[in-house]
Amino acid sequence: MEVFWAVLKTVCLGFSVMAMAAYLVLFERKVCSAMQGRLGPNRVKVPLLGDIPFLGRFLTRLGIFQPFADIPKLLFKEEIVPGHVRKFFYHLAPCLVFIPAYTTMVVIPFGQMSGAPLVLSDIDLGAFFVMAVASMGVYGLVLAGWASNSKYPYLGGIRAAAQLISYELSMALALLSLGLWAGNFSLVKIVAAQSSSGWWILLQPLTALVFLVALFAETNRAPFDMPESESDLVGGYNVEYGSLKFGMFFVGEYTNIIVGSAVFVDLFLGGWTLPGVHYPAGIWGALASVAVFLAKLVVMLFLFVWVRWTFPRFRYDQVMRLGWSVLLPLSAANLILNAALALIK
Repeated sequence: MEVFWAVLKTVCLGFSVMAMAAYLVLFERKVCSAMQGRLGPNRVKVPLLGDIPFLGRFLTRLGIFQPFADIPKLLFKEEIVPGHVRKFFYHLAPCLVFIPAYTTMVVIPFGQMSGAPLVLSDIDLGAFFVMAVASMGVYGLVLAGWASNSKYPYLGGIRAAAQLISYELSMALALLSLGLWAGNFSLVKIVAAQSSSGWWILLQPLTALVFLVALFAETNRAPFDMPESESDLVGGYNVEYGSLKFGMFFVGEYTNIIVGSAVFVDLFLGGWTLPGVHYPAGIWGALASVAVFLAKLVVMLFLFVWVRWTFPRFRYDQVMRLGWSVLLPLSAANLILNAALALIK
């Protein structure tokens, strides 16, 4: 019975994250259109539901039904496999991006119920587990670039590997700095520690900044989207992909953004906690804690979208210089400073 409930919770959480990824695409398109003075998606209508007076028109204008058109298009569009690709690895690469993105969410707490955290699995090295598993997704990008047997995808895959190595070190040092404060790397315990000491984005602003910049680079989001870089690589590692396989890359990327934002919320924004607020026991307290967590998550997702449509893409040499010459020394100095403060305490 325990196995059944574990599988059921995993499936429910997986579908919830997948739905969030679909609507994050809509959210980004609407925010982008608002920033550029456009309307964005506002035409797709679902039969019957979209015909409801006032409500149907309102939901249509908001673009709520747009994912119902985008998802079937990606699923059922004709799939064309170029003749020059290395077929086995070409088909394997999207899976290596998609699977790690959904594996990381099992250790992320997103609320509490009667004092017990809402999380699939609370492990002592939860923060490093997320980083380790998420970094495996780069193998899919590298494999996609190599298996496509084309110069633009190949360059995109090489850039993905170089960027991961450059910024993963800084992210690991930032996590070590947090570990000196929390005494462990369990995301549940880190959230609990912030409920008494205050959010760590205020107590550890430099660590938060380093982690955030590395998070942008790890998720390949602009201005760090070197593996795709449409201006010089056309689309990078996914140039030769279409239909469902392109959709797997797409969903994997947005899932990584959601998971990365959730980790940042747990590490630096107190997770589901609010200063001076105690949730009641039972279902209503659980719903309130999840709502607070989701509100913080939406703020982080808006930050990702806002940065993408505000800042220009870096050059490749600028990305490498920032990672090795600025962020890594800064994160190392921050770790030494936190170690000295821990000794003083």
